[in-house]
Amino acid sequence: MEKFRRFAVLPIAMLVLVACQADEGGSPAESEAAESQAAESEGAASEAPESAAAEGPVCDSYTGDDHLGRICEAGVIVVSTDPAYPPQSFLNEETGEYEGFDIDTALEIGARLGVEVEFTDPAFDAVVAGSWADRWDMSVGSVTVTSEREDVLDFTQPYYFTPAQMAVLEDSEIQSLDDLAGQVVCVGEATTYLFWIEGTLSLPESAGEIADPPEGLSSTTFPTDIDCAEAWRSGRTEDFQGWLTALPTAQGAIDSGNYAIRLVGDPVFYEPLAVAFDKAVEDNDSLVEAVDAIVGEMHSDGTLTSMSEEWYEGLDYTTQE
Repeated sequence: MEKFRRFAVLPIAMLVLVACQADEGGSPAESEAAESQAAESEGAASEAPESAAAEGPVCDSYTGDDHLGRICEAGVIVVSTDPAYPPQSFLNEETGEYEGFDIDTALEIGARLGVEVEFTDPAFDAVVAGSWADRWDMSVGSVTVTSEREDVLDFTQPYYFTPAQMAVLEDSEIQSLDDLAGQVVCVGEATTYLFWIEGTLSLPESAGEIADPPEGLSSTTFPTDIDCAEAWRSGRTEDFQGWLTALPTAQGAIDSGNYAIRLVGDPVFYEPLAVAFDKAVEDNDSLVEAVDAIVGEMHSDGTLTSMSEEWYEGLDYTTQE
């Protein structure tokens, strides 16, 4: 099986920024201030990559000799994703191509950069560990921003937010989070759900309130979240009593009709999910800055909202509730 799959991306038209001009009839002091501000803006623009909102894709005008420059020269950016999480990311077995909200987000970022996108699917714990050794350039794989991960990864602003939701077997007697006290909950390895159970979860203040785990709650792990539901389906119903994952993942499992599970309780926290970059790459700043600007523009022009509503049955997960 090929490790990489290429998706050709055609550049799309971008918004044009219109600069405000000073009134020609202003006072000498106003004119001097305007000239000073214009000079500062011109200097800043020469040091940073052009925003994707500028006319044309970023790489059409970028000439820097750094990571972004190498990507522009190659015409390809390699993106890691995790295809075990529909509808965020999954492999369409009929077409052999990746699909989902994360996939569309990555393709749109590539289009606004002006390069093609190649996907690769490393283990999630390899992504959040950093030190990618140039195997991929960025991760658009629903990576939650945490204080620990910020030690090894650079992040853009979040492109969407998801509730962390508890699920139980459909015939379970558990009716609330408190009923899980002293019980075992299944989670994916190296996930924020595991950190929450262990009491080590550290999210940005903007993520909001984090619920306290029920007393005596413990965990068991699988490589990916959906493996927990698969274990239940295979008959391992006594191994653990709850499953903690992203609400879209849990709801998707329910909607598929393949898993006899239901949701229980309110979300225990909200995850800010962002594009991630390897902090070990010393000349990564321009790439991070350019993609962060693109994510901001995709929020502003409604692209992310439209994608979210398409993949999450009309729900907009791009704003925190």
